[in-house]
Amino acid sequence: MALANLRGRVAWIFEEIDFDVDQIVGVKNIKIKDVEELARVAMQSRDPDFADAVQPGDLLVGNHNFGYGHPHYPPMIAMRHLGISGVIAESFSPGYWRGEIAMGFPQVRCPGILEAVARWDELEVDWSTSRIRNLTLGTELAIEPLPEADRQMLEAGGLIGYLHARDRTENEAIQ
Repeated sequence: MALANLRGRVAWIFEEIDFDVDQIVGVKNIKIKDVEELARVAMQSRDPDFADAVQPGDLLVGNHNFGYGHPHYPPMIAMRHLGISGVIAESFSPGYWRGEIAMGFPQVRCPGILEAVARWDELEVDWSTSRIRNLTLGTELAIEPLPEADRQMLEAGGLIGYLHARDRTENEAIQ
């Protein structure tokens, strides 16, 4: 199975280096379990109309070491609930990257992305060519190819699906 390309608008650009995703919902809200409530508080300190403006498939863009800090899941659970389909960043914090890939949430390393996009530009991530196309501007940028295990994990919808698929393959090989 091939990994589906991402296509959506740039819903937000996090320009800060070492951006801690907990800021998306606010540290005081990090223990909220209700996804609707998480989505309501998401991005309130940056753009109170964010939740109303986001469309399914939209993307987030980040600077270097995106996800720095504690790799808490609630902020990105809120983003996925709002329709965000992935994150494109200059680079990622390793703990954040591993956690979100394991959740089946696409992460794209793309040196130069901050200079290549503006908010609301429409982008397409083409996994097969390792390119991002800015459909608004008609430009392209190379992305770092995913490690094979990460690609398989995303194709399977996350770590659980990946492990089940691997077990099925191993059981078929034994029989």
